[in-house]
Amino acid sequence: MVTKEVWIGLLIPFIGTLLGSACVFFMRRELKPSVQKALQGFTAGVMIAASVWSLILPAMEQSAHWGKWAFLPSAVGIAGGVAFLLFLDCTVPHMHLDHSTEGRASSLSRTAMMILAVTMHNIPEGMAVGVVYAGYLAHNSSITAAGALALALGIAIQNFPEGAIISMPLHAEGESKPRAFFWGALSGAVEPLFGWLTILAVNLVVPAMPYLLSFAAGAMMYVVVEELIPEMSEGKHSNIGTVFFTVGFILMMALDVALG
Repeated sequence: MVTKEVWIGLLIPFIGTLLGSACVFFMRRELKPSVQKALQGFTAGVMIAASVWSLILPAMEQSAHWGKWAFLPSAVGIAGGVAFLLFLDCTVPHMHLDHSTEGRASSLSRTAMMILAVTMHNIPEGMAVGVVYAGYLAHNSSITAAGALALALGIAIQNFPEGAIISMPLHAEGESKPRAFFWGALSGAVEPLFGWLTILAVNLVVPAMPYLLSFAAGAMMYVVVEELIPEMSEGKHSNIGTVFFTVGFILMMALDVALG
């Protein structure tokens, strides 16, 4: 039975996404090109660091019993994530209305892929919290309520920049602040849902976790390489994107290592 204490723990990571998405209410409608490049670079850095430390490394640790083949589940998952977004990118039509709206339509397509990638990244994080709380409910002596809460808080802090990197670009591309906040928050709503489902089916989910983690990493890397890096590097002030890529990467790396 899922207790009130466990429900609160499952919701904490989602609260981190909510707070990050709420940053959109403090930004102006129009962003200077240099600020857009800074935001794109920061987003790319956060997503690459999260892919490595939050997803790929934990996946390989969970596959350690494979010995020298421990990389295989991660390789399969990453390839699957890239192939999935490549399939969507090739098959889902991009709405091009006319020359004046073509750039905006392309940006919205990019942002839609980013929402999907971050959402897929949040699913295994929610499942990870669910696994820990499942152990706590099963009275596993190595898992305490404080330890499970610490993991949930750590993921919540990591989720703060992830909520912001969805809601803020959406608003800059024309969405209202409430709608941009809604889409940012929605990307994190999967965490408590999949955390709860994991508790219910923990014996089925745990063996597949390395593949799920790596699948999310592959999806995030696809968005960064296909969309964010080219946009932050074109035209003037490309060095701003590079600098903020470094800032985002270091920040997310520090959060993942310090709070993981």
